[in-house]
Amino acid sequence: MHSSKQRLSVTDDLVKRPIWKSGHDRMRQNYQFTHETVKRLGLDVELEGHTGCVNCLEWNESGTILASGSDDCHINLWNPFRRRLLQSFSTGHSGNIFSVKFLPQSGDNLVISGAGDNVIRVHDLVQKVTVHVLRHHISRVKRLAVAPNTPAIFWSAAEDGTIMQFDLRDPSVFRSSGSRTILVNLNPHIGSQAEAKCLAINPARPELLAVGANDPYVRLYDRRFLKPFALRTSTVGSGQSDGSGNPFGIPFERLSFFTGEGEPPMPTDCVQYFAPGHLPLVPCEYRRRPRSLAATYVNFSEDGRELLVNLGGEQVYLFDIQQSRKPASQLLLDCPAFTGPPVVAGDHLKEHCTKEPNGAKSIRPNGAAIEGHFHRHYPRLNSAGERFKNEANSQFQNGNYSASIRLYASALEQTPDSPVLLTNRAAAYLKRQWDGDVYAALQDCLLALRIEPDYLKVDILQEAHFRMARCLFELSWYQQAHQCLQQFRQRHPEYASNRTFQTLDKEIRTAIYATSDEKSSDTVSFEKDSSSQEDMQDAMTDGPRRSSRKRRRSPSRRGSTEISELEKEWRSKALDYEQRFCGHCNTTTDIKEANFLGSHFICAGSDDGSFFIWDRRTTNIVRVLKGDDSIVNCLQPHPSAPILATSGIDPVVRIWTPLADDEETRISEREVEDPLVAAAANQRRMNADPLEVMLMNMGYRIAMDEADDSDTDESDPSRRVIQCRPS
Repeated sequence: MHSSKQRLSVTDDLVKRPIWKSGHDRMRQNYQFTHETVKRLGLDVELEGHTGCVNCLEWNESGTILASGSDDCHINLWNPFRRRLLQSFSTGHSGNIFSVKFLPQSGDNLVISGAGDNVIRVHDLVQKVTVHVLRHHISRVKRLAVAPNTPAIFWSAAEDGTIMQFDLRDPSVFRSSGSRTILVNLNPHIGSQAEAKCLAINPARPELLAVGANDPYVRLYDRRFLKPFALRTSTVGSGQSDGSGNPFGIPFERLSFFTGEGEPPMPTDCVQYFAPGHLPLVPCEYRRRPRSLAATYVNFSEDGRELLVNLGGEQVYLFDIQQSRKPASQLLLDCPAFTGPPVVAGDHLKEHCTKEPNGAKSIRPNGAAIEGHFHRHYPRLNSAGERFKNEANSQFQNGNYSASIRLYASALEQTPDSPVLLTNRAAAYLKRQWDGDVYAALQDCLLALRIEPDYLKVDILQEAHFRMARCLFELSWYQQAHQCLQQFRQRHPEYASNRTFQTLDKEIRTAIYATSDEKSSDTVSFEKDSSSQEDMQDAMTDGPRRSSRKRRRSPSRRGSTEISELEKEWRSKALDYEQRFCGHCNTTTDIKEANFLGSHFICAGSDDGSFFIWDRRTTNIVRVLKGDDSIVNCLQPHPSAPILATSGIDPVVRIWTPLADDEETRISEREVEDPLVAAAANQRRMNADPLEVMLMNMGYRIAMDEADDSDTDESDPSRRVIQCRPS
């Protein structure tokens, strides 16, 4: 089926190519990685030459040379097509190399490297010498970035919390101090513990710079509003030491920290923040877990419209930088099912209630997927969508929630605006309970309700309305959950005596009483429910912030993580994600990448030694391949051919290409047989404590905790006992 559609698409694209602005590039992106090539992707060769972990990979612009940087402080240049090492260059670094880039328009003769010794070096590969040594950072340099068609200029991100810009044509950049190289300083805004982890330049709009740090926010700066400057540093006072000559116990590489004094003010509109909508409201909860949230890699699509983020401690997210997608907490204010005015259903609606097999009326928030009555303008499912939906409902009934989510996504690709598919997938998300699933369920419910805001007779939207209240409760947004449930009761008074409704109502009231302030002005009055927009804005503002006394009283780390007022304003305007890709685990290393495979796929490495490939539209896992004996960190696709280079803890670089159809053994020998089981194991690994992770890495079997899921079926892939990789 794919081949016939593909032939038709190729013909159309060839006809249209002359009138495209960038026809050649679009053709290449569309057909570089297709379903057929990804299906036949297998290990072609292992390039041996390093003696340490390979932390970074970089293709030159033409794709003829692959550069790799390693813990052995060497840069190796490879010709993967001839499977040959061209050159091994000793960089002079004294720390692990984390980033390598070819300088544009240098004839592939100049390479820059950043390392754990806080130093950036510029190397001439022809002369085999280091021509420049830049010692501006005071902590590990984690990423470098270059812009196409912009020679002699590059950018760096380091764990001192700064983004620097270097122009090799400016002699002042070679001075060790006082040079105007600082472009962004995060320390005055998010505290002295700020660490810049990654950065990327938009290839279509080089003025846009994306920055990831040790928090759930990704910052998109417009460099036209920023001017490089020199920073003053403030040395931490002596006299207090941890016994190692280290004042205040600050890490040795940060004996000084940037104060931001003398820094030029940043314009308010110079940056746009992006973050998954459920994460900014629960930072303290994540601090209590044995993992941290940090963006380990950011990357733009070739057309510059989308931003891909590998968020450490969470999932992979795709943001559309040209469409302002508001988070669900703000979309609620525009949802009539949440804010009113209430539409009260009369007794004539009782005949439309969902009926259980025994004839009893029930909301069934935890029950099976349902069919629903459709309004006449709702899109009908085609035969493929109907088949996917029926199979998904069956998987849901059997407790295979990951499989049902996968099938609902495939059905939604056929009919995106189907309330029944959205609501049923929300039910599966609520059952599966992976990180971010509850928020994804809330998004599905909101989208279903936006299709028909003033519904009355559509039972599937009644389910969506009730499940939205359940989602808000499980997100600890208790004020919003209470308001949503009261709106539901006003619309459907016949459900007020329903046991499921009463149980949720009691849980929400109890939670609000338990977490509200002791002051009477902060308690919620249940006798009178306000549905005004002003009250709802107050609830949206105060609810999540006061959702836990423990959160409010939790001390900041070392008293140095207070954020500035400007940072608060930027965060309040953060935009939400478009797509979420689940299955990998990103907690052990902070250099793990995620990348685009052509126009149709996304890939990312994982702590279990595998790398995942997802369908970009449905977010379904397409393949999982074993790429390392420990951890896959780097994945860099070839600029034009269907070739993928990967690396990790092993001291080798692996090249993956589509293999011939008659090489089925080689194609399947590194393929993980059940991707859903691997994904479930990674979700368990991501939430495990350090001791449990150590045992898992040693090969011990860790049973899933089924205390809270007594009704789950053992056939659910996400509930099986995990078989961890051998040591």
